[in-house]
Amino acid sequence: MEKIKMTTPLVEMDGDEMTRILWAMIKEKLILPFVELKTEYYDLGLLHRNETGDQVTVDAANAAKKYGVAVKCATITPNKQRMEEYPQLTEMWKSPNGTIRSILDGTVFRTPICIDAIKPVVKNWKKPITIARHAYGDVYKSVDFVTGKPGTCTMTFRSDDGTEEKTVTVQKVNGPALWQGAHNKEASIRSFAHSCFQYAIDTRQDLWFSTKDTIAKVYDGQFKKIFEEEFESCRTRFEELGLTYFYTLIDDAVARVIRSEGGYIWACKNYDGDVMSDMVSTAFGSLAMMTSVLVAPDGVTEYEAAHGTVTRHYYRHLKGEKTSTNPMATIFAWSGALRKRGELDGLDDLAQFAGKLEEACFDTLNDGVMTRDLVGLVEPGFSARAVDSEEFLDEIAGRLARKL
Repeated sequence: MEKIKMTTPLVEMDGDEMTRILWAMIKEKLILPFVELKTEYYDLGLLHRNETGDQVTVDAANAAKKYGVAVKCATITPNKQRMEEYPQLTEMWKSPNGTIRSILDGTVFRTPICIDAIKPVVKNWKKPITIARHAYGDVYKSVDFVTGKPGTCTMTFRSDDGTEEKTVTVQKVNGPALWQGAHNKEASIRSFAHSCFQYAIDTRQDLWFSTKDTIAKVYDGQFKKIFEEEFESCRTRFEELGLTYFYTLIDDAVARVIRSEGGYIWACKNYDGDVMSDMVSTAFGSLAMMTSVLVAPDGVTEYEAAHGTVTRHYYRHLKGEKTSTNPMATIFAWSGALRKRGELDGLDDLAQFAGKLEEACFDTLNDGVMTRDLVGLVEPGFSARAVDSEEFLDEIAGRLARKL
């Protein structure tokens, strides 16, 4: 068959460890045989970020703004252990996801990939739960430090024009202490709220939002206030569609989510969304079965897997061992980006290819061919066999070829 042509490149952001290996295999087996792939490539592997002083991450984000659609591989965010593991690192570089999200000022929507053979751990969940994660600020843009002596910590804001200055006492301590200063921007919170309401309208789903404004009365209180203001602008449309906007405290939300049937969007602040998306995806089956898309206010979209770099499997791979690493979320990152690129460029065959790629994935799983993480989760009576990553991709490729 003639390969499907593209007119505008995707921004391709490569990553680290086992997901980097899978990234190359997915392109080789599932995309390049069928698509004349056009990408603007950025290597966001940890060592290359280190070599460029992390400028490559900024460049990749700006390229996403230029071209409108990006696809990203999982990357390492170094901590103390990683600094020891990679002694060539000159700095404990910040999360590339955090950097990209800050530049694009987008909202992350994460939805589990569901199949009939695997039922959620929470038995009353009948429909997927989409996590909408605010992708800017809070602890992900915080500053922190440690002190060793008794004293007082204060926090001061000074406006550029000198007309406003505020100082608050954080705490007086009588010994060693640790400190953290976090912030957020009203414009970012407002665009987050706007994106959530618009996504709810587009997908015809109720929207839940949760914070802890009983404790963080000003900080979380502003989030709640801005959401209420944004809701007023789309209240009529919500009512026409029979949709509900619901606010509650984060701890109450968790209890309600567990008792619900699913089928709604749960909007969370940055850290809450980070944690809850992992909980929801695992309860639905596996973190490797979670789609993730960053949607910016100007329409820029970045697709990625919701999980990490699968370090343990990577070191087994380096020893020459076969691994059964689940590539589903990474495949769906590629299919989502290709579909979006096709829709924006009016390339129906490219958008349809993305759909057929996803169908081939579902066909493979429903035929009982799975990676090891899923086999133990299937319902009684469903026959499944575990295969390694390469065989799983080959099985998908065979089914995909028959659809084209």
